[in-house]
Amino acid sequence: MYAISLGDDGAEVRPLEPWRAEEFLAHIDRGREFIGQHNALPDVVTDLESSRVFLQAYADKTAADAGRLYGIWTDDKLVGAVLFRTMDVKQGTAEAGCWLEPSAVGKGLVTRAARVIIDWAIEERGIHRVDWWVSAANEASIAVARRLGMTKDGVLRESYLHRGKRHDEEIWSVLAPEWQAGKQAS
Repeated sequence: MYAISLGDDGAEVRPLEPWRAEEFLAHIDRGREFIGQHNALPDVVTDLESSRVFLQAYADKTAADAGRLYGIWTDDKLVGAVLFRTMDVKQGTAEAGCWLEPSAVGKGLVTRAARVIIDWAIEERGIHRVDWWVSAANEASIAVARRLGMTKDGVLRESYLHRGKRHDEEIWSVLAPEWQAGKQAS
């Protein structure tokens, strides 16, 4: 088991694996309404079995080198996650995403954790382009994309059906040369 520190505040990122299904469900329950504003995950993870199924799906993606899921912990409490919903090493593309429960908002956790996984994907796996798909109404996630140095590529109008309503999605991205230049500048 490994953990990567996210700074001096004790926050860390670790793989989120099927054996953590109970902890994962408790986390989703704590943030169910907040997370569900822009993310369908709380509608999918509703009980222990669905929690296991969701985590196993990401374990399978990890084994196939097609995605990854990492939890964000503060003081040994799971408070959020960053992930690669998709990853195509051959094509050099990945789609990153995130969520947090309310107690963890405003501490820079997602930005710090996303930097860790994007850096790994670009430097270790040779990913050329990382996408960030976000509801146009999700200002916090859009702010993360900006802090990560991403560029807004465009808007898919009413492309995302969530809880019976159509939402616009923005697509943001960063290319490997931009990421590397940004690292050198900081």
